[in-house]
Amino acid sequence: MSTFTYAYYPGCSAMGTSAEYEASTRALCSRLGITLVEIPDWNCCGSTPAHATDHTLAGALVARNLMLAEQMSDVRGIITPCPSCLKNLKTTQHRLQRPAYRAGIEALLDYPVQSTLPVKSVLQVIAEDFGPQRVQEHVTRPLTGMKVAPYYGCLMSRPPDVMAFDDHENPVALDGLLAALGATVVPYAMKVDCCGASLALTRRDIVTSLSCRLLDAAAEAGAHAMATACPMCQMNLDMRQQQINRDNGTQFHMPVFYYTQLVGLATGYTAAEMGLDKLCVSPAGALACITPAAGPDTAPAQPREAGA
Repeated sequence: MSTFTYAYYPGCSAMGTSAEYEASTRALCSRLGITLVEIPDWNCCGSTPAHATDHTLAGALVARNLMLAEQMSDVRGIITPCPSCLKNLKTTQHRLQRPAYRAGIEALLDYPVQSTLPVKSVLQVIAEDFGPQRVQEHVTRPLTGMKVAPYYGCLMSRPPDVMAFDDHENPVALDGLLAALGATVVPYAMKVDCCGASLALTRRDIVTSLSCRLLDAAAEAGAHAMATACPMCQMNLDMRQQQINRDNGTQFHMPVFYYTQLVGLATGYTAAEMGLDKLCVSPAGALACITPAAGPDTAPAQPREAGA
């Protein structure tokens, strides 16, 4: 039985590079009784290129999605799994409170704009509307023995006056969720540091340097794996891990899960259903750390070839 119904903004990466995040997000929400109603005819939020080029254009792209959601009936709010999409949705909603900015957006779209629905990440909804204890009620195969470093990235709770979620310097929502799954959450100091984000397109050297520091911090803390909520972060840390090792003379073999995949495993979904075969760095070693009697029924996932 559904508990909450939300207007769902999947974001562009859900259609391709983070398809496993999309699948595991939908599975998790189904498990918890969250109904996701996809915003009809949604468009790209513009990501980084749009707001780096033209703030009015970027705002118009997002405002159209906000307006489409406003036209939906019986939804509690708007949710998205992607921190970049979330930041753009919430930033535009925040800026629309300024009359001059709103006027510019309305002139470009050629219709009045309003946005009254709250915008949250899927993680925020789970943390605030359900809480770790209620998630724990669904755990059938706890991740006991696996040490996980939660990686929030730099956008999930920043800027704090706009995002209004968790502590922007030391967030704990993901920590609590992972602990509820039975995993051991390892403390480390870089869980909100930037991975390099979309600089992967223009300055991969910066990305491999920044991401190396994150992997090193997690490894030094004793983590068997990292868990993130961000498609760009996951891609930089996972797909580019071979290049990180090559550029920095390191030998990391750190699987980087979407947190939704770990929730799915702990609540009864299979490795195949959670798309573990889509990970570039094989999670087999991390999964082997789970106490056998409590571990998920998972065949070692074969890593796909990592991109350069």
